[in-house]
Amino acid sequence: MTDYDFYANAYLGSSIEPEEFPAYALRAAEQLGRYRRIYTVAVPEDMPDGEDRAICAMAEALHGFDLIANGEGGPVQSASIGSVSVSYGGGAQTMDLSPKGQERELYRCACRYLDICRGVR
Repeated sequence: MTDYDFYANAYLGSSIEPEEFPAYALRAAEQLGRYRRIYTVAVPEDMPDGEDRAICAMAEALHGFDLIANGEGGPVQSASIGSVSVSYGGGAQTMDLSPKGQERELYRCACRYLDICRGVR
């Protein structure tokens, strides 16, 4: 399974903390497993680490969904510079957080690094 070292040093991700990464990577890998059951999924020849990159991208999306759901992420609604203050919110208004919307985003993330199609290639 994709590890934090790959996430931080090859994918160059920085959104997910090391202790949180395994859970998000597992959820992403489970989603990729679902895609493999219902679609034809291939790793492009020019991207041998495509599966690991897809898992990282999906893990970041899942992390972002959780932050928005907890009110800790999403678009910044207000900011201050003096004593460094920031407010998040409105994410549900600008982003489709429905299960279908989340599914579309995860699929989009996976398709950035993998060839996914219906049928046989």
